[in-house]
Amino acid sequence: MNQEIVQSDLIMEYFKKNPNREIKHPEIVDWVVAEYRKRAGKVFRDPDRAIRKLSQEGQLIKINKGVYKYEPDFVKNRKLKDFTFGQKEAIFKRDGYKCVVCGRGQKDGIEIHADHIKPRDLGGESTIENGQTLCAQHNFQKKNYKQTETGKKMFIRLYELAKKSNDKKLQKFCNDILCVYEDHDINCHIVWEK
Repeated sequence: MNQEIVQSDLIMEYFKKNPNREIKHPEIVDWVVAEYRKRAGKVFRDPDRAIRKLSQEGQLIKINKGVYKYEPDFVKNRKLKDFTFGQKEAIFKRDGYKCVVCGRGQKDGIEIHADHIKPRDLGGESTIENGQTLCAQHNFQKKNYKQTETGKKMFIRLYELAKKSNDKKLQKFCNDILCVYEDHDINCHIVWEK
């Protein structure tokens, strides 16, 4: 048995044998767990995290929730650049040094970040137009939930509050927005009670 098997290398081995093919999460996880046990004699503890990390590094393209693809040309031409200091300053200035979600910022003693609107691991570029100012809290939430998921969860919470306070106007507003999510099949894994 080979003692020095790097888990991420094993994942990439499978994707490289299947280039330009959209691979669903269970397929790659089942293969890599079985293969790692066979080759290393150990349990692959967190293949999900390793796959996400490869996507964030630009080695894999995230197609959809739980679906990834390896495109050799994409990886070869990939530029995972962060914003320069000058770009960050321009983004902060444009946004008034405040989070575009909650409006809090440096004047409130809140740490702010320059965030990619379209994430780098989904092909987003480091341009001022693709940048926005987020407070540390909302930047963390976006990384965990994606922007559309965060928005949908926010409108669900607002809808519930409107129901409790019997605010029909706000209830209708939230309902209309949440219906747009459904009409466009966006974040349907997040369920809301009408």
